[in-house]
Amino acid sequence: MAEIEVDYSEVRGKKAECPEGCGLCCLCQPEVLSEERHFFEKGHPKALVRSKGPEPYLALALKKGRGSCVFLNGRRCDVYGNRPAYCRQFPYHIHVGDRVKVELDLSCRGVWTGKGADAETEAKELVLKADGRIRRAVKEAGEVYSEFYRNCKEAGVMGDPQEIRRSVSENLDRFTDPAYVGSVMGMTMTEPVMTLEGIKEEPADMDELNEAAMETALESMASADPVNAPVYCGEDRNWNIFLADTVSGRIDWMVLDDEGDLTKKGTVRAEEIRIKPLDQGGREVLKEYISVLNQRDSFLGNVFSLMDATGYEDDMANAYYGCLSTAILDIMWRASLIDHFAGTGMGERGIREAIIFYDMDRLDAPTIGAFV
Repeated sequence: MAEIEVDYSEVRGKKAECPEGCGLCCLCQPEVLSEERHFFEKGHPKALVRSKGPEPYLALALKKGRGSCVFLNGRRCDVYGNRPAYCRQFPYHIHVGDRVKVELDLSCRGVWTGKGADAETEAKELVLKADGRIRRAVKEAGEVYSEFYRNCKEAGVMGDPQEIRRSVSENLDRFTDPAYVGSVMGMTMTEPVMTLEGIKEEPADMDELNEAAMETALESMASADPVNAPVYCGEDRNWNIFLADTVSGRIDWMVLDDEGDLTKKGTVRAEEIRIKPLDQGGREVLKEYISVLNQRDSFLGNVFSLMDATGYEDDMANAYYGCLSTAILDIMWRASLIDHFAGTGMGERGIREAIIFYDMDRLDAPTIGAFV
C-alpha cells in the first residue's frame, strides 16, 4: 500500500513533557478502542461507560461523571502501562483532511517549558501505531473533501486556501491589533469577496468588539454540564472552569478538585470583562499563535464545516478571515477574564495563559475531516 505523507511542521523543533501535578489530559474522556477493551472488561468493568453526545463511544468513566478519569489518583495514572491510545497521543492530534497533519495541543502546559522529549520523534511513533486508523480515515476524508469542494464550486464560493493563508501570513502583525481585526470582521459582512490588500483599520469600536468577543466566549462557557465546559489548567495546576449563565450574564469561576467536586471561587458579570490593550510581549505571543492557527488543517476544516452548516452563503475567503478574527477576539477576551481573577496581565504571560485556556476548545471545534 502506498506510503501516506504526514505533515509534521507544527511539532518540528518543539519539545513536550508531562508536567508534575497537571492532569489536564485526564479530564478528556478517552475512547477505548476495540483492541484495548479486554484489559478493562477483565479487570475494571465498572470503569467502562458510554460517552455522551451524538455519536457515543465506549470510554473510561469520570469521577462523579464530571471530574477526572477514575484511574487518576494523586494526579498519577493507576493503569499507565495500559492507558488507551488516545491518552498516549496527548498532546498530539492527528488530523486527517485532504492530507494528514500532526497538531500540538497548546492547552498542555508541558509544550511551553522547552523541556522533555523531541515532539517530532514522539509524533512519528504515534503515527506509526495509528497507521490502520489513519488509512481508514484518509479514504473517508478524501470523499468528504471532494464533495465539499464540489459544493463550493457549484455555489460560486470556492477560494484558494493556500492564497488565503499566504495573505494572513503577510499580515500577522496587523491581526494582533483589535482595530484591524474589527475592520476585517466588518468587511467579511459587507464585501462579497474580500481580500486583505489595502485594508485601512478605522478606530476600533471597542463596544462592538467586546460584544462580539463576549458572545463567542459565552457560547463555549454556557453549559449546564461541567463536562462540556472548557477547562483552564492554571499556573497553580488548579482545574478552573468558568460557567456562564447567558440569561443573567454572570460567569462563575469554579475549581474542579481531584474527586470531581466543584468549589465556587468567584463571580463576575460578563459585561465587566472588556478587552484590554496588549503590550508588545503579548502581541508577539499572539502573533506566533495566529501563525499556528493559520497553518492548521483542523482550523481550515472548521472554516469548511461552518461554510457547510450555513449553506455555502459566504465566500471561502470571507469565512476564513471571519473565523480567524473571531478566534483572535476570543483569546483577547479570555486573557482579560483570566487577568480579572488572577492578575496575569496582557503581556507575554497573560496571552500565553489565554492560549492555554483556549486551544483545547479550538481543537475540539467541528471540522471537515477527522482526528484519529
